[in-house]
Amino acid sequence: MKETDLSHVTGADPAYIESLYESYKESGNTIDDSWRHFFEGFELRRGARGIGRMDAGTFQREVNAFRMIQSYRSRGHLLSDTNPIRPRLDRKARIGLAHYGFEEADLDKGFACGRFVGLAEGATLREILERLERIYCHKTGIEYMHTMDTDMRRWIRTRFEETAGAIDYPLAKKRNILRKLNEAHVFESFLQSKYMGQKRFSLEGAESTIPALDAIIEKGARGGAREFVIGMSHRGRLNVLANIIGKTYEYIFSEFEGGSLEEQEGLGSGDVKYHLGYSSVKRAGGRDVFLKILPNPSHLESGTPVTQGYARAQLDVVHGGDASKIVPIVLHGDAALAGQGVVYETLQMSGLPPYSVGGTIHFVINNQIGFTTDFQDGRSAHYCTSLAKMLDGPVLHVNGDEPEAVVHACEFAVEFRQKFGRDVWIDMVCYRKHGHNEGDEPKYTQPHLYSLVAKHKSPRELYIEKLLRSDPKIKDLAQGVQKEHRAMLADRLDNVKQKELPKRKKGPHRGWAKLRWSEPSDFASSPETRVDRGRLERVVGALTTLPGGFRPLEKARKILDQRRRAFDGDAVDWGLGELLAYGSILLDGRNVRLTGQDVVRGTFSHRHAKVFDERTNKAHCGLAHLGARQGRVGVHNSHLSEYAALGYEYGYSQGNPWSLNVWEAQFGDFANGAQVVIDQFIASGESKWRRMCNVVMLLPHGYEGAGPEHSSGRVERFLQLCAEDNMIVANCTSPAQLFHVLRRQMAFPFRKPLVLFTPKSLLRDPRCVSTVDELTEGRFREVIEPEGADPGRTRALLFCTGKIYYQLEEARRKEGRGDVAVARIEQLHPLDPGALARVAGRFPKAGLRWVQEEPANMGAWSHLRDRLGGLGDVRLVARPPAASPATGYASVHQREQEELVRRALGDG
Repeated sequence: MKETDLSHVTGADPAYIESLYESYKESGNTIDDSWRHFFEGFELRRGARGIGRMDAGTFQREVNAFRMIQSYRSRGHLLSDTNPIRPRLDRKARIGLAHYGFEEADLDKGFACGRFVGLAEGATLREILERLERIYCHKTGIEYMHTMDTDMRRWIRTRFEETAGAIDYPLAKKRNILRKLNEAHVFESFLQSKYMGQKRFSLEGAESTIPALDAIIEKGARGGAREFVIGMSHRGRLNVLANIIGKTYEYIFSEFEGGSLEEQEGLGSGDVKYHLGYSSVKRAGGRDVFLKILPNPSHLESGTPVTQGYARAQLDVVHGGDASKIVPIVLHGDAALAGQGVVYETLQMSGLPPYSVGGTIHFVINNQIGFTTDFQDGRSAHYCTSLAKMLDGPVLHVNGDEPEAVVHACEFAVEFRQKFGRDVWIDMVCYRKHGHNEGDEPKYTQPHLYSLVAKHKSPRELYIEKLLRSDPKIKDLAQGVQKEHRAMLADRLDNVKQKELPKRKKGPHRGWAKLRWSEPSDFASSPETRVDRGRLERVVGALTTLPGGFRPLEKARKILDQRRRAFDGDAVDWGLGELLAYGSILLDGRNVRLTGQDVVRGTFSHRHAKVFDERTNKAHCGLAHLGARQGRVGVHNSHLSEYAALGYEYGYSQGNPWSLNVWEAQFGDFANGAQVVIDQFIASGESKWRRMCNVVMLLPHGYEGAGPEHSSGRVERFLQLCAEDNMIVANCTSPAQLFHVLRRQMAFPFRKPLVLFTPKSLLRDPRCVSTVDELTEGRFREVIEPEGADPGRTRALLFCTGKIYYQLEEARRKEGRGDVAVARIEQLHPLDPGALARVAGRFPKAGLRWVQEEPANMGAWSHLRDRLGGLGDVRLVARPPAASPATGYASVHQREQEELVRRALGDG
């Protein structure tokens, strides 16, 4: 056998060992440093430095022992004692003695590889295994060997092995942990006694969440963080609001009693108390830090991308891009995490430059059950966190009955996040004391589990018992604190019942101070949004100028030249009108953020916000070169997501109201994939949570024979959500109207979502152009009156919106129908009835018709029927009612379109 031959190590997968050894000889840094150190020791012992050669049998045992060490590092979590309520499932860890060719007699033999786990060389196998089990198989298990980043993997291993096996906090810290457990426990028991039967989605069984979050904030603040943004669903939210964020007990009690200030003042529809958000400033780590918990609906994980978006806005605007200053924390439920795909969509954003927040701390309240479904029926993966491994960061599984282990995991997570700027996960395995809510009977579906829960002591009781073994005074301290805390809660409740709450400061929160809430009168006429020609010239110049040496594709250069000619020729098309709007806003000192699938080029190749050098593929964005005092622009292609991508932009708009935040769907119907965000956040967020939002949705829409999937942006769905001036829905027919409606978003003294249906074929239609004067004068026109119509001669007044206008107008002129006039409703909501009445009043002899391309059961008709009905009898002209938005046959589409126009202009 050659000195370097390892083929004799048959029990150690010789082919694998040989390949590792070859990699080590070529470049030791390409393999894990544990194996590198092992091979260094192997060469040392085979005589490379004058020490006697290791015989084959001894070497094989050393390799097997080392493989066993590596197995604990990679699979020890499968044996860790993380489930507080029932035995863990056998996940076939295969780390026993027999799996590595050992017997009981080998336990007291010495092994050189003991030094790889912090023991002396020659430590016995028993000592090695005891240390590994204490580190990897006690109350915390860790997954990290999946990561491909060698430096990160080495840091995790070293840091975890140094600390996890010997958690020994000073007495003061233990008492603080107990204090936070007390707060959590007493708060829940107090609510249970005072409001029995009312839903609160308690934290009982998972009370260690409170010392965990307290530890994250304290550790993060000491590590430089100035702000913490928390997203979570309902489980434990009231406890977090009270004992972490600092929402006053009086305020929470008033929500139970039915006397909160929002309810008294009639501010919107409101929401249930366990969905609400809150902001505060708290002392932590020796400094003041800003805390915010975002509101969240019952779509449990829908707030995950919203939290990321809000954090990114604060990162950009407040913290100057320094991710260490702001820490996003997302609390997940195990069933929702495993079951809801928006989590995966959001995780895919974490490393993308337009979406990165420098790492998120994910904390899972793993109560092993989803509503009534046991975890074995709720996922196929071993862990609810299994999808987290795609990001390479560590996943810590920890026993929720061991608050010190939980705190250690959280502090480890903060340290990792601040060092590497990557996502990290804490999976706290616990239980849910009651049913899904406090009125449910959980034993219907989990009788055995809940018989165990009924007998189980709370984390607080177990921790007191643990502390008593080292500090007999702890029991008196805990009882005293519990009594005092409960008395304080009773006193706060009495205050609520006997006195008025202090008046709430009105107005938006951080970043919104200069804005006000809207009034119905604000929508009677749009604010002025004109821009002088000199500023537009400046934008066009930047859009059509390339840096020296930049070589674009010839087609791209022609597009830039066409822009210049279009502006000079007084024929601004859709793409140029949009870019001029963005550029003028940037020159106003405001930021512009445009994201979505293919937004750089535009789905229909109309935008070209960036051009690319054909040699280097380097991008150039003209909007970023307007001048030194301009706002910041970001035009970013998103990953192939609608749900998470739109949720992110909603969150971003919450965090930065002074930026124009635009999300474009590849086709309008793609917004279907983001319906939860549209329904639960965009349409209703202001009414439920008193939170303004200015996100713009661009939805390509129009019937052009493209089939049922890419014709309709589902106008009817958005209009069905409209009330109380909650959002703006528009369908513009000219580039000037687009220009003004986008600028109006920033000109309003408040913020509203804008749902904008955009064209496809009109993007290059020579009829769909505007003059430069239309941009330098005026404002957005909510309704455009018929042009050149004779009121005395007109017998039919057609109301329409969008692309159909051009077909109606062309047919009217072609057929010489001077008795027909066409009016455009550019803003479908809010809709001023007075504006419609003024238009109709000019044509007293005309019959009224609403013309739409969509089937009669779709489109704007159902929303406008009552509003137009106030003008008199209005006839509908539309496609027949249908289950599908449009035909898939081009010839059928053409016949339908011709028939639609014929009926619109007809005398019948």
